[in-house]
Amino acid sequence: MKSLRRYLDKIKPHFEKGGKFEKLHSTFDAFETFMFVPDKVTSKGAHIRDSIDMKRTMAIVVFALLPTVIFGMWNVGFHHFKATGQEGTMFELFWLGFLRVFPIIIVSYLVGLGIEFAFAQYRGHEVNEGFLVSGMLIPLVLPVDVPLWMVALATAFAVVIGKEVFGGTGMNILNPALTARAFLFFAYPSYMSGNEVWTHGMMSGEGIIDSYTGATPLADAAAGNISNLPSVSDMFLGIIPGSIGETSTLAILIGAAILLFTGIGSARIMISTVVGGLVMGLIFNLFAVNPFMEIPAWEHLLLGGFAFGAVFMATDPVSAAQTAKGKIIYGFLIGFFAILIRVINPAYPEGMMLAILLMNVFAPLIDHYVIEGNIKKRLKRAKV
Repeated sequence: MKSLRRYLDKIKPHFEKGGKFEKLHSTFDAFETFMFVPDKVTSKGAHIRDSIDMKRTMAIVVFALLPTVIFGMWNVGFHHFKATGQEGTMFELFWLGFLRVFPIIIVSYLVGLGIEFAFAQYRGHEVNEGFLVSGMLIPLVLPVDVPLWMVALATAFAVVIGKEVFGGTGMNILNPALTARAFLFFAYPSYMSGNEVWTHGMMSGEGIIDSYTGATPLADAAAGNISNLPSVSDMFLGIIPGSIGETSTLAILIGAAILLFTGIGSARIMISTVVGGLVMGLIFNLFAVNPFMEIPAWEHLLLGGFAFGAVFMATDPVSAAQTAKGKIIYGFLIGFFAILIRVINPAYPEGMMLAILLMNVFAPLIDHYVIEGNIKKRLKRAKV
């Protein structure tokens, strides 16, 4: 590493102002800060100094996502072998899933980072590390057989329309990964819904046995087939069809523990989202008029992308509420609306995506009224 550091120091003047590659300063700076901690320090003013910077924050989130990535790859292989009536070792299941999922991750990063670098060069800004997380989240919320060109198109839409038009990292009002998923959901619905999109090979019918169905538990529940729901243990472990990284509640909880232990994730948002989902689920249980409403409230937490959204999407520090009380309100409404949309509107059985995007838009308004309320309380105390 010392030799690499010396080499970077040697060529660095060429990329600074006056150097022959000064126009590529943003690109060089991005690679340098990715490899080494920046040596820039504050010289004046009041600042909070700690060991956490943007790069470390993003790296921790990616590390917290690894359990869902690894399990998702295995789950892809498991359901393909199950659908084709074959048997395979754990490694064979994982390897098949790896071969399907890894190209999606590569395309997501290549397209997203390429656009990020292009905008940074054009604006003369530093390349932000925000897409290190978004580039991993986008593949995890997609079906396994989504065409790679669709992944590229959705990623470009998310980065350009969902983030860069607002000013880049830290300025976006919508979660970029969910923006990508929403784009595909409405632009190419046949590739994002239906029973055949969740298991590798189902869309092409390659070797799939006639008796196999790739329906997700949410799809069965929305159709009223409550008796077809898998066991609670299967739903908790994630041995069910679904988006690549959203099926295993256990893997998601491991990621949540990492985020909470490191202080990166917001416990207020996670817990309030769960509470909101439980409240809405209990209301449906009390006034059940169809089989979907009869599902125990706590089982809704294991279905679809609820757990994944609560841990990794709703807690996005840019698009979420910022105030302490606002985070509680924001999270509660996400959980509440997610179950409401899921049960009431059968066209959108996965309500978590729409609930989070909706609350992303209202997060600034929530913070505004929380702050205004605090100001009014202080003014009243001042008058006394």
